[in-house]
Amino acid sequence: MDFDALLLSRLQFVWVIAWHILLPAFTVGLASFIAILEGLHLVTGKPVYFRLSGFWTKLFAVSFGMGVVSGIVMPFQFGTNWSRFSDATADVISPMLAYEGLMAFFLESAFLGVLLFGRNLVPRWAHFVAALMVAVGTLFSSFWILSTNSWMQTPAGYRMENGRFIPEDWFAIVFNPSFPYRLAHTVTGFYVTTGFVVISVAAYYMRRGRFIEEARTMFSMTLWLLTVLVPLQIFLGDAHGLNTREYQPAKLAAIEAHWETGSRVPLVLFAIPDQEAETNHLEISVPVLGSLILAHDANGTIQGLKDFPKQDRAPVIFPFFAFRLMLGLGLIMLVMVVFSWWLRVKRDLFITEWYLRACQYCAPIGFVAVLAGWVTTETGRQPWTVYGLMRTAESVTPSLSTFDVVLSLLGYMVVYLIMYPAGGLMMARIVKRGPADQHRDEVESGRPHGPVDALPLAEGARERVR
Repeated sequence: MDFDALLLSRLQFVWVIAWHILLPAFTVGLASFIAILEGLHLVTGKPVYFRLSGFWTKLFAVSFGMGVVSGIVMPFQFGTNWSRFSDATADVISPMLAYEGLMAFFLESAFLGVLLFGRNLVPRWAHFVAALMVAVGTLFSSFWILSTNSWMQTPAGYRMENGRFIPEDWFAIVFNPSFPYRLAHTVTGFYVTTGFVVISVAAYYMRRGRFIEEARTMFSMTLWLLTVLVPLQIFLGDAHGLNTREYQPAKLAAIEAHWETGSRVPLVLFAIPDQEAETNHLEISVPVLGSLILAHDANGTIQGLKDFPKQDRAPVIFPFFAFRLMLGLGLIMLVMVVFSWWLRVKRDLFITEWYLRACQYCAPIGFVAVLAGWVTTETGRQPWTVYGLMRTAESVTPSLSTFDVVLSLLGYMVVYLIMYPAGGLMMARIVKRGPADQHRDEVESGRPHGPVDALPLAEGARERVR
């Protein structure tokens, strides 16, 4: 393996995006959860929802700040490391990334200030609207980023002119064939990821006898949400797989390590794919189940990798194992949800020690599944940046030197290895402090007499100020 500018640029992009994706995987779901809490507080008036909203908003703010820092550097890599790709796709990619900034980032940033600092300064309904707008902003961001990525996976609505992709049909570009499936599958995965973080924090409090009302509230309501979301995610993943079979058959063949085209193919549970020999070693498979799952037909035909030139095949080992990791974690999530149903029936949901312990340590499970899914989809579409049309090797900046990328990669590594642990420690301190409201349990329904009234002053001090 030669560590040239191309390979190092790939490694740099992997490093940056692998860290960055952890943050939207948390903030997209968390923003919607905060909006739900704010809505429940607006309707019921119960202070527990407002305390929980304030608690999770602090965590959201830290994650959002880290996401901004790590997200801003990613577009720069398109110009510094992938200038050929940027030049060829600029007429398609640039507007969609601009829409993401205009429609999503500014919306989130504007209303996040109200959400953070307006808790006792604006009416309840206005605070709920701010939370709702932040949640909508995160979804807009997901929409445009995933539309851009999906267009690279299943390009549509363009024509080629002098080696450049020229837009012809923006509806076809934005709503390209894989986009609806990728959007639904990814956003649901983000929600599930957030859900397991929430129940982990709730289990942590319950096991220590702290903030019991808040812990039980978010534990119960989140498990109800996961009861819907986890099975839905499995269904959406199956639909996405059918779409991949139709539009990216080489990727599906790599994911399943199928080498020969045929019908009634087995489902490979485990194997050691051998790219050079075009075979699998130590294979464990279930007859016919592959066609049944991948084509919804026991006699369905699945294309094998040998149907595609060697230079057009993905590095099988990465999507093969990443997909199985993602699938295995999804099954663990489903088991956790099913056990919650059983414990609810027994009325032991909040007191079963082994289940609370399992929930407490399941916080990372969604993040690992998201990373595994990202590795599956991105390595599975190799060797292309624009699937079937532009190779990754043809996309790198021609003047880029190995020293340039080594220098920038080391810089990114140092910064991220400082920023992420620091942010993690800050969020851990917030969790340790808990969701107790530092100001007051009750929130005024209108604007206070003045900004001073929003501060946590003692009554005597407040009277002196007045």
